[in-house]
Amino acid sequence: MKKDVKDYIRTIVDFPHEGIMFRDVTTLFSDPRGFRMAIDQLLHPYAGQPIDKVVGLEARGFILGGAIAHQLSVGFVPVRKKGKLPGTTISQDYNLEYGEAIVEIHDDALKPGERVLVVDDLLATGGTAEAGIKLLERLGAEIIGCAFVIDLPELGGRKKLEALGMDVYALCEFDGM
Repeated sequence: MKKDVKDYIRTIVDFPHEGIMFRDVTTLFSDPRGFRMAIDQLLHPYAGQPIDKVVGLEARGFILGGAIAHQLSVGFVPVRKKGKLPGTTISQDYNLEYGEAIVEIHDDALKPGERVLVVDDLLATGGTAEAGIKLLERLGAEIIGCAFVIDLPELGGRKKLEALGMDVYALCEFDGM
């Protein structure tokens, strides 16, 4: 039986706390066939479109984004948690399910008009992705799409990003949190 990307993702019950079904992509990343499949499928909807940079969201988006940037022969730009980037940055705060956080990007990471693809492993509430999008827009980037391995539709992230005018693509969905 042929496996799909979802088959490579492990679910860990009650992590990081009770009631959460944690979708662990490290099992996908550690399998060469699964990882290649995920990268190829994340790239597929954007084939033939001009892309200048891939932007990865902290932290698993770095793994996916780096591999996709390599495949496209374009640069990679990280959106990091506050205080992790040296040099001059711009920042954006956002709400988490359990508090607030801040992400940053170097103020010279993108030139106005550059076409970027935003990548991360999981779309839940969309807070991190929305904050990243706001940073990219402040730098004048043109966001051609937001690609994720997993969408948790019940948490509303896709709707939030689509309301911002974003094209959202995910390889698979899981019910619940």
